[in-house]
Amino acid sequence: MVNTLPKVHLTPTAYTKHIKTGIDRAVALCALVILFVPMLLIGALVLVSMGSPILFQQRRIGLNGVPFNVLKFRTMGEDRRLKDMLVQHEDRITHKSDEDPRHTHVGMILRRYSLDELPQLINIVRGEMSIVGPRPELESVVNAKYPENLAQRHLVRPGLTGLWQISARGDGPMHENGEWDLKYVEQISLLTDITIICKTPLAMLGRNKGQ
Repeated sequence: MVNTLPKVHLTPTAYTKHIKTGIDRAVALCALVILFVPMLLIGALVLVSMGSPILFQQRRIGLNGVPFNVLKFRTMGEDRRLKDMLVQHEDRITHKSDEDPRHTHVGMILRRYSLDELPQLINIVRGEMSIVGPRPELESVVNAKYPENLAQRHLVRPGLTGLWQISARGDGPMHENGEWDLKYVEQISLLTDITIICKTPLAMLGRNKGQ
């Protein structure tokens, strides 16, 4: 784990204060319209394979450390082996485990291509998230595992994709890769966001799922 991280400086600009949020909401609304039918089909697959509810809500930490409920398509069902799995991995406080026995075949495909994250477009329209930013971390992980200075990632809204996802996608828990998020906070700009968005599809297809 990274124990020492630098202090970062977020310089407010017209882009970070006003333009970015407007672009985020406009893009998310357009994406929801374009992806309405695919998301409807994914919801039907989740319902058939796992039952209701279709969406999963999880408490994450957002801008300025304020918690919110992140939305995802469900990828897990119930499994009696879960208790044994949790005992076996009790020293790993993280919300990502490829060995989790609750993952269904449909759920694993959704996770593999990050399709389970599509409902977070709703979080963006609500103003809780951005298109680009540090991925929102679990409240329990922030409270239990955050090294010094990592909370600075909360100076900006969490994102659907980010610098970590295109640079070291899925390589270890988020709280052990915080230097990527702090680097983004330091260099946030329209050009940076466009670059990350353009590189995200390749990252989605190339490696394991980010958190």
